[in-house]
Amino acid sequence: MAMTLRLKKNEDRRLKQGHMWIYSNEVDTQVSPLKSFESGQVVTVESSNGKPLGIAYINPNTLICGRLLSRNPKVEFNQAFLKKRIQAALALRELNFDAPYYRLVFGESDGLPGLVIDRFGDVFVAQITTAGMEKMKAEITQTIENLFHPIALVYRNDTASRALEGLESYEEVAIGTLPESIVIEENGAKFQIPVESGQKTGWFYDHRMARKRMQSLVQGKRVLDVFSYLGGWAMEAAVAGAAEVVCVDASSAALDGVEINAELNGVADKLTTYEGNAFDVLKVLVGEAQKFDVVIVDPPAFVKRRKDLKSGSEGYRRINELAMRLVENDGVLISASCSHHMSRDDLLQQVQSAAKHIDRTIQMFDQGHQGPDHPVHPAIAETEYLKSFFFKVSKTW
Repeated sequence: MAMTLRLKKNEDRRLKQGHMWIYSNEVDTQVSPLKSFESGQVVTVESSNGKPLGIAYINPNTLICGRLLSRNPKVEFNQAFLKKRIQAALALRELNFDAPYYRLVFGESDGLPGLVIDRFGDVFVAQITTAGMEKMKAEITQTIENLFHPIALVYRNDTASRALEGLESYEEVAIGTLPESIVIEENGAKFQIPVESGQKTGWFYDHRMARKRMQSLVQGKRVLDVFSYLGGWAMEAAVAGAAEVVCVDASSAALDGVEINAELNGVADKLTTYEGNAFDVLKVLVGEAQKFDVVIVDPPAFVKRRKDLKSGSEGYRRINELAMRLVENDGVLISASCSHHMSRDDLLQQVQSAAKHIDRTIQMFDQGHQGPDHPVHPAIAETEYLKSFFFKVSKTW
């Protein structure tokens, strides 16, 4: 019999609207003291009148102390549960993609809070961020084995958020042997993915649809990819007919990856790379009076927490201003943000502020969102984080 977690009066509203998180200050600690629960324990969640709301796993030591798994209080969190949820996630990906390269599981959006799984063909890279999901690691491994018979399953359990959950950081190959190199395909380009040493799970599938849109704009053009990582935007521009692609990144390992991917796609003759802080490199390019037909700015999250919004917003304004100085008159700026706390309106305002500051007129002609393998849970705003804007940049009218 599962223990119960009782909520205070009226603190069940968010859950009833579809959200899956329970905050520690919403718990009736007189009836169900948080200290009485173990980290990762599965409980029945009740409203203040004792009505069951579903099952959740608990971490008594964190601000988000519970994450709902099911609204059916009779459900068990076991291997059969995982199999059903992962099969449902797979069905959504197969509806949208004809090749096995995608984010297979996207946490809460797929009903599996604390779990992300990326699929690179027969290689799977998983990331567990919560104590409740860590307890199910053996069952997750077995489910992936049974459903997909992978060449390898790697856990990249090395995110900073694990420390908040009282979890250690580690990497582990749980199934098989990791091949020396993994190659994926996206929008007609091939990429070699560094699963063990790369950022996060090794690749960012989320901008796939925006990169596809970008490809229609680059024929015969000179393209600048800022914060390029492995050259996702640049390589897809090159295979779509760009005349020249320039990549900027602070990581020499990432730029080594760009060069490998340029060779892989037969476009090494189109590529130039600059290693260094993006702000510094762009200032140098502006000083050299360089110009590009298409500039892509896709930075890491400048606003990781709400309290960073002011300083982070200024970062977006500055980088977009530098980028705009490099855009040919009537050229294209693609500006992106992966900060959940930076709303579409906020980003648009910063780009417009940058444009006014340097006497440019911008027209937004398209927008990009995260791809269908990063589904948005309508009740959980946090699951919608990615945005990109396509601007025509002109001298002031």
